[in-house]
Amino acid sequence: MSSLFDIRGKVIIVTGASRGIGQAAAEAFAEAGAKVVISSRKQESLDEAASAIRAKGGEVLAVAAHNGDKAALQALAQAAVDAYGTVDVLVNNAATNPHFGPILDAEDSLWQKTLEVNLLGNVWLTQAVVNVMRQRGGGKIINIASINGLRPGRWQGIYSITKSAVISLTQTLAMELAADHITVNAIAPGLVKTKFARAIWDNETVLSSILERTPLGRMGEPEDMVGLALYLASPASNFATGQVFVVDGGFTIPTL
Repeated sequence: MSSLFDIRGKVIIVTGASRGIGQAAAEAFAEAGAKVVISSRKQESLDEAASAIRAKGGEVLAVAAHNGDKAALQALAQAAVDAYGTVDVLVNNAATNPHFGPILDAEDSLWQKTLEVNLLGNVWLTQAVVNVMRQRGGGKIINIASINGLRPGRWQGIYSITKSAVISLTQTLAMELAADHITVNAIAPGLVKTKFARAIWDNETVLSSILERTPLGRMGEPEDMVGLALYLASPASNFATGQVFVVDGGFTIPTL
């Protein structure tokens, strides 16, 4: 059974990996024996995350790259290939959410920034690695979506729209890349206690409302996403593609 989840020696790119879900996933991949290439906007925070991985004996390459910068993402992919010769798994995790309020009140610049980082960045980095995956006979792409992509979050409309697009991107790429033996799946977390989501969980009224609707009665932790990420990166998920795996403590269970 252990061979089903064996990712030793695999080269895995994880964006947005200096904190939160991305950092937890990168640490788990490295602990499982993968060669991890991590990215985020700031090299300093990346270096700290990389040091933590190396301290546990993991192999990691830290490359700063803004997820809304196509050239930077192309350079990230090239750095992975230059260092390790290939890319086996891509985890598109980086995201932003600069607008909290009605979508019709948002400046065009906020729409543009959110679309570039949350959607186009995933497209650009996928474009940059897909030919390498084809040459090696296959690969795995894991997109981090959100339950807000399934139902809009209050005052998080632009973010929700981009995450809906990430789900559609996942399903479309799954169809288009299946013949190349490249699987594409998405993880849709609920509320997770990260710095990214602090504006939500730091508001006692909002948090209380969410927890009342969550059967497990708590927020998620970044580590709660790790098991599914390992599954989707490993041979155990070879027949899964185009799927959205919800991890939300039961928040989206339909209730009367």
